[in-house]
Amino acid sequence: MIDNKKRTRDLPQINERIRFPKVRVIDTEGAQLGIMAPSEALQIARERDLDLVLVSDKADPPVCRVVDYGKYKFEQEKKAREAKKKQHTSEVKEVKMRYKIEDHDYQVRLSQAERFLKAGDKVKATIMFRGREIQHSDLAETLLKRMATDLQELGEVQQAPKKEGRTMMMLLSPKKS
Repeated sequence: MIDNKKRTRDLPQINERIRFPKVRVIDTEGAQLGIMAPSEALQIARERDLDLVLVSDKADPPVCRVVDYGKYKFEQEKKAREAKKKQHTSEVKEVKMRYKIEDHDYQVRLSQAERFLKAGDKVKATIMFRGREIQHSDLAETLLKRMATDLQELGEVQQAPKKEGRTMMMLLSPKKS
């Protein structure tokens, strides 16, 4: 019994499954046919060899449309695919270096970070320490702050430089344009 009830809830609300006392009906061209009982609206849809599809149940009264359900479903799926294509998921890219980095190597890391920020990804700048180098965490922090100022037109500091074990890291995110 419960399983059967669940199955009917998952089904789309079309034709006889629409259970509201009154519904606002819209035809295929988008013209309003008025507010009526679902049985009347279903009769109009049947006369045109189409389906009565519930578009919005949040409205007062709920809105139904007289359309070909197969075509309607295809259009909805197509819109969802297009929206998914257009969205960009932001990744976190890492740029690793040491606090005793040479200038040319620093420029290479800077250009990598620039490229990542332009692509819309976040950048995690990490400085690793070995052995007694951990004593020079102030130099590492200065280097990370220098990187933040060099990249200030493209990105903003999301997380300030902080020490985590034998590494120091800072997170930059692309600026909203």
